[in-house]
Amino acid sequence: MKLHIKNGHLIDPANGIDGKNDLYIADGKVLAVGSAPAGFTADQTIDASGLIVSPGFVDLSARLREPGYEYKATLESEMQAAMQGGVTSLICPPDTDPVLDEPGLVEMLKHRAKTLNLANVHPLGALTVGLKGQALTEMAELTEAGCIGFAQAEEPIEDTNVLLRAMQYAKTFNYTVWLRPQDAHIGRGGIAASGPLASRLGLSGVPVMSETIALHTIFELMRATGARVHLCRMSSAAGLELVRNAKKEGLPVTCDVGAHHIHLTDADIGFFDSNARVTPPFRSQRDRDAIRLGLLDGTIDALCSDHTPVDDDEKLLPFGEASPGATGLELLLSLALKWADDYAATQDTGSVRPLARALARITSDAARVAGLDAGTLSVGAAADVCLFDPEARWTVEASALASQGKHTPFLGYNLAGQVRATIVAGHVAFQRS
Repeated sequence: MKLHIKNGHLIDPANGIDGKNDLYIADGKVLAVGSAPAGFTADQTIDASGLIVSPGFVDLSARLREPGYEYKATLESEMQAAMQGGVTSLICPPDTDPVLDEPGLVEMLKHRAKTLNLANVHPLGALTVGLKGQALTEMAELTEAGCIGFAQAEEPIEDTNVLLRAMQYAKTFNYTVWLRPQDAHIGRGGIAASGPLASRLGLSGVPVMSETIALHTIFELMRATGARVHLCRMSSAAGLELVRNAKKEGLPVTCDVGAHHIHLTDADIGFFDSNARVTPPFRSQRDRDAIRLGLLDGTIDALCSDHTPVDDDEKLLPFGEASPGATGLELLLSLALKWADDYAATQDTGSVRPLARALARITSDAARVAGLDAGTLSVGAAADVCLFDPEARWTVEASALASQGKHTPFLGYNLAGQVRATIVAGHVAFQRS
């Protein structure tokens, strides 16, 4: 299939391209940017007038709920959601049922995803068997099966000796350890950010020091082992300052933040809105503002959807009993654009357009963090492409979401940015009529 995308505004942050350019695709690869190669005859032409043409998005945290939680979502529904959201590569955490701690399970998941011919799925293997924080998994075998890193999902490791051994092993074989910084005991069982609002609402709290204590431990172990660590879904100003200092020190650390955390605060819990029950919890406006700034200055390397579909039976409950999580694959672009628009209006962003910076955080920067050959439209790269209208507005409603998970704190919001087409390896996998 030879594909010609014409008249679009092409933004490829990895190559510094930001202007009107045609894109030529053949055999699933980017053949040329700008001028047509000699003798090129397209089998299909897409007119992208008025649209942004960008690399397909790379999402660092998307739970697909298979295997084991098909009542919450299926691989088919969530892969279709990814296509509607322009996400062509996604990383899924290992907290399935059974846990992704055996090569056969990883191979099965990758095979299932491949047969759908939609997004590229890259699993994280469990760091410890059953995510129990005791015995290490066979990381080499899991890597051969297709895992790109190792994580504990939401399960902290209580025994620091186990984490030390895991990081030593990972360093030996150059694996990346993906950790969400949370102390195993402080704040355990908490459902909202500690502070005046949680106290007034009578909700058990998760203090900022749950994040910062974990970060101090992780950085000490990094100094001792030299292991590479990716920190998942940062949530606090104090935590980001520690990350900023660790990067200045030269530690091999990267971090991401969930897209909903760059816009919402603990006040958005409102009158116990269970759609705002997420992990980590929304924190204060000061924390939210620090996250937005960290995304701008590069302290935060990437933006992820933190896609966690939850069914009605587990979400339509009192706040404290509801399962944490929100759907996010289809909102990733719009929330990134909203962040870019907000900063374009209030900050001096330098020579780089806020739109290009926002796209970098969900394309090339995210791909770099994950060690993937993705997130770019370089000649010879896989032709994973998103075409979107940055001005088109849509209302976030359950009926508008392809994901089986219909719960998000942004229900009812009117957002800018609508995906018109998603192309995976040169195949038009989604096109909005």
